[in-house]
Amino acid sequence: MQLKTVEGDVAKLAARGEAPTAGLSDFLVRDTPVAYAFIGPAFFLLLFLVAYPFVLSLWFSLSDARVGETGSFVGLDNFARLLRSGIFLQTLQNSIVFTAAALTLKTVLGMILALLLFRLVRFKRLIRGAVLLPFIVPTALSTLVWWWMFEPLYSVVNWTLKSLHIVNYDIPWLPDPYLAMFTVILVNTWRGLPFFAITLLAGLVAIPRELYEAAESDGAGPIGRFWHVTVPLLKPVLAVVILFSAIFTLADFNIVYVLTKGGPFNMTHLFATYSFVLGLQSGQIGQGAAVSLFLFPILLAVVFVQLRMVRKAAMYD
Repeated sequence: MQLKTVEGDVAKLAARGEAPTAGLSDFLVRDTPVAYAFIGPAFFLLLFLVAYPFVLSLWFSLSDARVGETGSFVGLDNFARLLRSGIFLQTLQNSIVFTAAALTLKTVLGMILALLLFRLVRFKRLIRGAVLLPFIVPTALSTLVWWWMFEPLYSVVNWTLKSLHIVNYDIPWLPDPYLAMFTVILVNTWRGLPFFAITLLAGLVAIPRELYEAAESDGAGPIGRFWHVTVPLLKPVLAVVILFSAIFTLADFNIVYVLTKGGPFNMTHLFATYSFVLGLQSGQIGQGAAVSLFLFPILLAVVFVQLRMVRKAAMYD
């Protein structure tokens, strides 16, 4: 009704040869100004919380800034020094192993858990809500519990294994370099598993039952229905879930820092933990910022590959 009134007023003014004057009603019926008005606060918030810190860290990475000192421009010297650093190269290797192993475990176990939740008949809502608990509990708090379970002196895991006569000695879960990496991968998998399971469950619910019935009538068994019906239709969902999980896993900080602080012997350092230790604890702000910015091209490549996969899957469908 308001739109018709405004249009009528404009027509009357045009008939008299007068130019319409812009008013509040004219402003409100236009889509573009209203859109800018609504998106403006979010834009400035992102500008302040994302763009400004990114530009500032970019400047720090190109300078020799230290705690309490502004520093001077040094170009790519910080990046060149990192590439010659054995600790950084070890961190790069750790990040690749950690992300690849955790993503593989979360994808496989998440699919299995989603299928089990999909088959549930009784207490469906209760169990699905309980599955989300690891994802809801604050990461630092839940990781402290895991640290207590694997701590060498009072390890609940070791006590249980010895009580069941599976081992007769204390396993050094956190002091041993390789077991420490296994432990942080295990905790990260436990933490991210609900995200995979619930998201894939939503994808399973959306698959029409008629497709399974048609495949069954064609003689396809459970495995055949899974590979030829479930997996193809879940590819777009899987691609998006893996994309977000890859970003979160590669940039993980809390789990590694609470469990091992990057040790022993730097064997569990990731980009985030090494950047924190180098930039804040050691006071080398420039090099710490350079470590964190190494994540940017890697994450950009991951996003690019995953989006191409999603697009191909959508075009195929």
